[in-house]
Amino acid sequence: MSTDFKSIPLIDIGPLLAKCDDPDMGEDPGVAEVVRQLDRACREAGFFYVGHGIPESLIKKVRTSTREFFKLPYEEKSKIKMTPVAGYRGYQRVGENITKGVPDMHEAIDCYREVRQGMYGDLGKVMEGCNQWPVNPPDLKPIMEEYVSLCTELSRKIMRGIALALGGSPNEFEGQRAGDPFWVLRIIGYPGASKANGLGTPENDIGCGAHTDYGLLTLVNQDDDITALQVKNLSGEWISAVPIPGTFVCNIGDMLKVWSNGLYDSTLHRVINSCPRYRVCVAYFYEPNFDVPVEPLDVCVRRTGGTRKFGRACYGEHLVSKVQTNFVE
Repeated sequence: MSTDFKSIPLIDIGPLLAKCDDPDMGEDPGVAEVVRQLDRACREAGFFYVGHGIPESLIKKVRTSTREFFKLPYEEKSKIKMTPVAGYRGYQRVGENITKGVPDMHEAIDCYREVRQGMYGDLGKVMEGCNQWPVNPPDLKPIMEEYVSLCTELSRKIMRGIALALGGSPNEFEGQRAGDPFWVLRIIGYPGASKANGLGTPENDIGCGAHTDYGLLTLVNQDDDITALQVKNLSGEWISAVPIPGTFVCNIGDMLKVWSNGLYDSTLHRVINSCPRYRVCVAYFYEPNFDVPVEPLDVCVRRTGGTRKFGRACYGEHLVSKVQTNFVE
């Protein structure tokens, strides 16, 4: 569980990435050191930075195309308006996303792994559909699809390290657990502090209210020059996730908390953009298989005293319940 951490650790995962597909990766000293640091970060903060290795040219395109879209008039952005009929995919204007009953001061495009009709039976019916992409900027769709592919592969590798950190095999979160991972992409824009409600005095300065993430692992790609993401430590202090160029902020989600039997906690975090400039952030969420039953791993039950602290959950049910309460038309 989280502690009174005062900062978020930066982990060099280079040795893990280099050996990730080696069946004997766990025996490599460099990998072992990365695993030790991942374990400590997940136990103490639930958050950490990693150097991502994704080409800087693509990172720049992701942020630039995001900013170009949000600069468009509302009438243009609303052509891909999110609705339940669209599988909760598409554009939300400022205040339409809800966290714990309070409107969030951000706008966003929400994307999910596309779900074909009947793919997950009744469980996945709410999420059935294709992602909505705007006509402008025309390159947003190919840029984001390439980005999702690279983030998915990076997440798989980080999860192999986390599996070892929990005392399991490297492929603990592959196969039936997350071998066919669901994913979520939120392309987010946070108005500057003086423009949150368009009236010059924001009625609510919370860009995104305090929450935990739903799945396994989140990769946050944030502007390099605006500090807005905050993480809550055990004493209730909000610790800033100051941007570090060339890195992602990573955090663990609710399903990993269950699988780890509480050894790792999904930590509360929020966003407050107190800067007068507009901030963009692209958050990628690496999730379990949509219909997988999630319950504490035996190895984690042993590490935490032998008692199962959580019953069985289903990722898809958890996601649908959140999606249906986080949106107002």
